[in-house]
Amino acid sequence: MGGRCNACGRGVGARAAQSCRIRLKLASLTTSSETLSAQVAALLADVLALRPEVAAALDRSTRLFGNLPELDSMAVATVLTALEDRFAILIDDDEVSGALFETVGGLADFVAAKQRR
Repeated sequence: MGGRCNACGRGVGARAAQSCRIRLKLASLTTSSETLSAQVAALLADVLALRPEVAAALDRSTRLFGNLPELDSMAVATVLTALEDRFAILIDDDEVSGALFETVGGLADFVAAKQRR
């Protein structure tokens, strides 16, 4: 029995329509992850007052500790507070470690996990 996919409007069978919706959902999750990473990068650039060329180069794979001299122990507290305020999350002291600040993507993934709770 044929029909139209509710997600994209293409004419498809029922099984293909479900598959199409799943692909669109996965694509939106990827976009959401990339969007969240970009938001975290922008927050870091703002809080750490990064030079424009450094801020523009931030992406999911950018290493933070050891790579950004602006990210020192005092800045970590400021970044954590900014993350809590911007993303409406609470970060417990026992969740904070050097590994959390390894990359922009890792920090964004942490924020995403906190938002799902």
